[in-house]
Amino acid sequence: MANTTIRVAENVAGDFFVDSTCIDCDTCRQLAPRVFREGPNHAFVWNQPESADEHRAALQALVSCPTGSIGTAGDDSAKTVMSDFPLLVEAPVYYCGFNSQKSYGGNSYFIQQADGNWLVDSPKFLPHLVRQFEALGGIANIFLTHQDDVADAEKYAQHFGSKRYIHRNELSSQPDAEVVLEGFDDVELVPGLISIPTPGHTAGHCVLLFDNRFLFTGDHLYFDRHQQQLAAFPDHCWHSWPQQIESMQRLTQYQFEWVLPGHGQRGHLSEAEMQRQLVALVEQMAAMR
Repeated sequence: MANTTIRVAENVAGDFFVDSTCIDCDTCRQLAPRVFREGPNHAFVWNQPESADEHRAALQALVSCPTGSIGTAGDDSAKTVMSDFPLLVEAPVYYCGFNSQKSYGGNSYFIQQADGNWLVDSPKFLPHLVRQFEALGGIANIFLTHQDDVADAEKYAQHFGSKRYIHRNELSSQPDAEVVLEGFDDVELVPGLISIPTPGHTAGHCVLLFDNRFLFTGDHLYFDRHQQQLAAFPDHCWHSWPQQIESMQRLTQYQFEWVLPGHGQRGHLSEAEMQRQLVALVEQMAAMR
């Protein structure tokens, strides 16, 4: 629960506020960019909700905050938005919400498939979210992009009897994973779902391409909402920046329209524009090298 006595100074007056326990994970700004902004090492409320849609988005951010750092002095109940999650991105892909502090507030996603649903990385393990997943047909498979964002994957796997997929170089985070990905060749896990190794951020980082439209990028690639272009995280590359450049270059071979990251803003562009921006990003990354 957010604490009104430790509200950050940048909050504008009004019901919604952020307190000093915020870890600046960006979750709130992704969900409610009209309400929240980035401050020095924390988010803050820069504009109180002015419409019903903005108010609902602010409440979605409140329940998804991994550290419970968002509060409201109004009589709102978070229960009014609980049923919004998982939140539809574009059928059959959903954003799970309820980001976990274990993955520093990383995003996770749900793919509904007739031959078995997929979870991409993991949210908090919460009874409400479990019930929602059950209503959507359960979780047959869990794809883990890398060791940072596994969160409560083991609990979901135990509950649903899911198979977890993770690269061998990330296996220390899920040592009993059911499927271990080997080497650095692309693997079609099932028709329409391709695991693409993208070492760089970590040694065994992988992205998941679904239906040649949705690219689940972990911590490899995101959409910069301010610059309105694709971007990478040079300050959060834990393994090898040169390898991450090579991995990004590899992605130019594929077609997709959605970038769905573990951290950072998701983005939707035409295939042609996505390709153009990706090529430009590789050039920028090489210049930074």
